[in-house]
Amino acid sequence: MNAATPAATPAATRGEGRGAARRRAGRLGGAAQRGVALLEAMLAIVILGIGLLGTVGLQARAYSALSDASMRAEATMAVEKLLGVMSNDVANIPNYALAEGAVPNATLAPWVAETRGHIPGARIDVAVTPELRRFRVDATIRWTRKAGGVENQHQITSYISN
Repeated sequence: MNAATPAATPAATRGEGRGAARRRAGRLGGAAQRGVALLEAMLAIVILGIGLLGTVGLQARAYSALSDASMRAEATMAVEKLLGVMSNDVANIPNYALAEGAVPNATLAPWVAETRGHIPGARIDVAVTPELRRFRVDATIRWTRKAGGVENQHQITSYISN
């Protein structure tokens, strides 16, 4: 062999050129890459699924919070309505007292029925305490939004002068 002649390679001895050897090496590397796109797609689907489950959970919590806020607003409006009626009927304020679980008297029955219509299962307690030149009114409404859930309570204290 002289220095001007390239050294014989195994590819050259089989009659293949350099391009053919490179093509064969590329095919072997491509065989090791098969299925990677499918794996990447499956991984993307799993990540997307986890994200969607998180979004659904967040939506459920938002709906629950909105429902609780709605009930609190109803309780506030109901007590404010009762206090307005009591302010216009100062002479009969002691008649508006109601212990939780007791049957409301004729004066309070329409308000209790309306409140329970807006807040299903509401437990109502109205305490009227006479003080010097005024009455202290503590109105408490309790409810449970769903079976086995946490009990909610809304209490308002107001003073009505006589």
